[in-house]
Parts: sequence; C-alpha cells; structure tokens
Amino acid sequence: MSESDFLPEGTLRGLPGPLPPGERILWRGAPTLSGVLLRAFHARLVMAWFAGTATMLAVGATATAGPARALTVAGTTLLIGLLALGLLTFLAWLVHRTTVYTLTDRRMVLHVGIALPITLNLPLARIESADLRLFSDGSGDIPLLLPPGERVAYLHLWPHARPWRVSRPEPMLRSVPDARSVAALLAPALAAQAGGLAKDPARTGEPATVTGRASATSGGLAAAGAR
Repeated sequence: MSESDFLPEGTLRGLPGPLPPGERILWRGAPTLSGVLLRAFHARLVMAWFAGTATMLAVGATATAGPARALTVAGTTLLIGLLALGLLTFLAWLVHRTTVYTLTDRRMVLHVGIALPITLNLPLARIESADLRLFSDGSGDIPLLLPPGERVAYLHLWPHARPWRVSRPEPMLRSVPDARSVAALLAPALAAQAGGLAKDPARTGEPATVTGRASATSGGLAAAGAR
C-alpha cells in the first residue's frame, strides 16, 4: 500500500489532508539534487578524503613495493571512493524525489523521509522567524525558528534541519531552487499571520504537528550570505 492510500481523496502529495476552505497554496518545491549531495552529504569532502588516502597509500606502496603495487593500491581506494559517491548520489536522489515543501497562506508543510515519511505541519503564526542563506547557483536554505516549547527531534528532521542546532532544532527548507523568490513569498505570509495574531491572541494555541506512518520577528527574512 502506498502512503496516499491512508489519505482522503483529493489530497495533494505532501499534505496531511485536503486544504480547508479559504486556504491557498503559494508555493510547492523540493530540494535540489546537487544541493543535497554537496551540502547535506558533503560529497566533495568524501571524495577529497578518498583522494588523500589513495595518495598516501600510493606513496607508501611505492617506497616498499614499487610503482605497480602503488597503482593497484591507489586504484582500489579510488574505486571504493567512486562507489561511495554513487551511493551518496542515490541517497540524495531519494531525498530529492520524496521531499515536498508546501507553503500556503496559513502554514508551511514539510513532507520528508524516505522509508518512513512524516509530515511536519507548521502554522505560520507559530514560526518566530526565518532566515535565508543563498548559494551561488541561486538555491538556498531557509531555516524556520519555532517557539521554545515546540520541538521536533533533530534526527527526524535531518537533512531538513539547520546544521548543528541540536538542542533547539530548526526545521529547514534545504537547498530550494530560486530561494530568493521563495523568501519573497514567505516573508509577507509570515507578516500577515503576525498581524492577524496581534488582533486575535487566541491563535497562539495552534501548535506545530507531525504526522506520518512512523508514528514575531515573524516575517523577517535576511540573507545570511552566498557561497
């Protein structure tokens, strides 16, 4: 059975159910394959490690057993490195294919997970702030800061979590294409919810929720830099 078999008819992929009346989708997207591979799985660092290891082993083998042995040792090490890179690429492709980010005028929904998918439902009124980190290819990361009482396990989120924020995990839209345009949609949506919250304080009780088979500086977006 597929995950869609458990959802009401008409539910869009990546959402926990049909949209309520009056709610509209502003944007839907997924991480770029290259962004997940290079910045979440650190493929460049992995290949650099295998290349350095192959070089050191080759130098040692040359001194003790000659050039032929050195080529064999280096070639074997590099081949293992290529296999590791292939595995990382496949995992990055799975992340790219199984992830759906959905922004509506009321919430941000992160549908993540390969084997055991979960759906993280974040009301915009519960997002304290959002940041933007741009990269040279136009993609970017958008971490979302939740109130102190709202917590989602870091391991449940990864790689859709801001790096190294383990004690207070921040859900993150990882390597979304055309991130500046996404930020331009998110900022006014957050601001609008913050304005509505000021008029209706009772809305603060709507929590972030997580669903899945495995189980206000609001409105301010600031670019953290480009690489």
